[in-house]
Amino acid sequence: MITVRDLTKVFPLPGGQELTAVDGVTFTVAPGEVYGLLGPNGAGKTTTIRMLLGLLSPTSGYASIADFRSVDFPDEVKRRVGLVSAGTGLYQYLTVREMLLFFADLYRVPPSAAKAELERLTELLGLGELLNRYCSGLSTGQKQRVNLARALIHQPPVMLLDEPTLGLDVLGTQVIIEFIELLKSQGKSVILCTHHLDEAERMCSRFGLMHRGKLVVEGTLAELREQSGCDSLMQIFLKWSATGPLLAG
Repeated sequence: MITVRDLTKVFPLPGGQELTAVDGVTFTVAPGEVYGLLGPNGAGKTTTIRMLLGLLSPTSGYASIADFRSVDFPDEVKRRVGLVSAGTGLYQYLTVREMLLFFADLYRVPPSAAKAELERLTELLGLGELLNRYCSGLSTGQKQRVNLARALIHQPPVMLLDEPTLGLDVLGTQVIIEFIELLKSQGKSVILCTHHLDEAERMCSRFGLMHRGKLVVEGTLAELREQSGCDSLMQIFLKWSATGPLLAG
């Protein structure tokens, strides 16, 4: 469902120099799989996601969703993707119901289908008491539940989750974990970017660790343990990061 092949992005710098933010990255994500795209700040994860969405053109290589290349068919790609980000804002002067139906309309979901999906998501995510409240009055956890519904209102086959648990308490984080399990059961392809490695270890089927623009290691947790000789994802992360204290171990 998701294919990234030899994806590269080079930014020009003053003085004729260049910065290679993403350097020949290749991976795939199958339906029903949660792929943990991990790495320290500046590793190239966000740039990779932007190219996957068609928001940024690659210097070389390509990214595609359902065989639609992001550069050639950006609108088709966006129709098939739901994005949940910690920085995603809500329209504060709309009620939750108004906002979700507004996004359904943006995705050209027929009104009858949008209403049915709103009812399904309301039950699924416990939004019943929130539907007629303005988004400006919601707590952080409530806003994130609304963001989950917003990302699913057009029933996309692909979900991109960028730090979805940032700022959430234990209960809010559990909602996200259960949400990801639901996505897996529905056969959706999921990319999860997070700095919470303990959560990634629980939620992801496979992992790709980026550092300085490169995908330096990839595999299931069992495969990464075998390659690194480490037990936890945290230890593996440190081992394969050039700044990690275990690199020389």
